[in-house]
Amino acid sequence: MTSQFSPDGRLRHLLSLDGLNGKTITSLLDQAQALRANALGGTALRDTLAGKTVCTLFFEPSTRTRSSFQLAAQRLGADMLAFDVLASSAKKGESALDTLRNLEAMGVDAFVVRLAEDGAAAALAAGAKPGTVVINGGDGRSNHPTQGLLDMLTLRQRKGADFSRLKVLIVGHTDSDGDDATNMDLSRRRAASVKAALASEFKIDASRMDTDGKGESQPIDKNDNAAGKANNRRVEFIKK
Repeated sequence: MTSQFSPDGRLRHLLSLDGLNGKTITSLLDQAQALRANALGGTALRDTLAGKTVCTLFFEPSTRTRSSFQLAAQRLGADMLAFDVLASSAKKGESALDTLRNLEAMGVDAFVVRLAEDGAAAALAAGAKPGTVVINGGDGRSNHPTQGLLDMLTLRQRKGADFSRLKVLIVGHTDSDGDDATNMDLSRRRAASVKAALASEFKIDASRMDTDGKGESQPIDKNDNAAGKANNRRVEFIKK
């Protein structure tokens, strides 16, 4: 498997929650919490990624993940390149790795990638230049690490940082995009991925966590706008 870490031990890529220890995950959650106050706008963080170029390299349709990363990069001061697969050489057979390498040559520093094939993000990271960063925005049905981190941040905000004391039912929810069966499956997998990360990285006894999914059936906001959909994509932690 492609290493997510650079030789000096720093986290270089974000491809999967597998292999990240509790200290690393806690650090990511701490950084996310520190940025939260400015997450929806403002100019306070504009110097954070100034001079860097970020590309959303998506080979599948996406609204929430693509838009979230594009807005985040812009609010952190990066130059933002939104890759359009329908207007690219991918339509003529260019591979995802060739596309990444062409954009690397133009000075792109980091790629947020979405592909249909399991393990595709790791393959791109393996073929990238030493200084390039790859973040997995979802590859097939295998990994979506940023969603898992978001769910864990929600858990920490609601229940506190000491996960070892929890005994909960983790219930996944989603918005109304997609059919009922797909949404139910997505919500159940969302809950299961959070449980797996809590068990493997924070050593919480799996028997203290049950999971369920409700699909789109229990919205807390409207599904006719981006903000409402984002609120409906969540996990719920019910103390047992």
